[in-house]
Amino acid sequence: MPERPYVIDQMISAKSIAARIEELCDEISREYEGTDKLVVVGLLRGSFVFIADLVRELDLPVEVDFLEASSYGNSMESSREVRILKDLRGEIEGRDVLVVEDIVDTGHTLTHVMHLLESRNPRKLKTIALLDKPSRREADIAADWIGFSIPDEFVVGYGIDFAQRNRNLPFIGKVRFTE
Repeated sequence: MPERPYVIDQMISAKSIAARIEELCDEISREYEGTDKLVVVGLLRGSFVFIADLVRELDLPVEVDFLEASSYGNSMESSREVRILKDLRGEIEGRDVLVVEDIVDTGHTLTHVMHLLESRNPRKLKTIALLDKPSRREADIAADWIGFSIPDEFVVGYGIDFAQRNRNLPFIGKVRFTE
């Protein structure tokens, strides 16, 4: 893919993200109170920073597992065809599960993943997304918890990439092409 010059404008600061995660973890800890162990499933790769901060704030015993699904590749647009590239290592049958997504855009990836995980009979299955773009939704799905609702902008940072770049930014930024 040819590199187009771009700049990144900050949309959500690292401080705002940390504060929102603290609020979300209070709610999640109440929802799963009494669980013997919550299986927190991160959807790779975009959720890895979010899941790390999330599990450190949760006041629950947690186990972390990962699933990698792809519908973007290096593109800015979803292909709407979801592929599972890496499955869970552990079993979730009869267990409490929280799926952690970086961003819910069209909703196709989250829908596919939820159907897959529901078929494995967890006791409780909920979702959290750092970002939500409701204006782009094509599938009838919503996360149980949302960090921030954002407009239809292409964003990077805090684990989210553009062609495998900018994941290391501590904030969420909007990509703006300069040509």
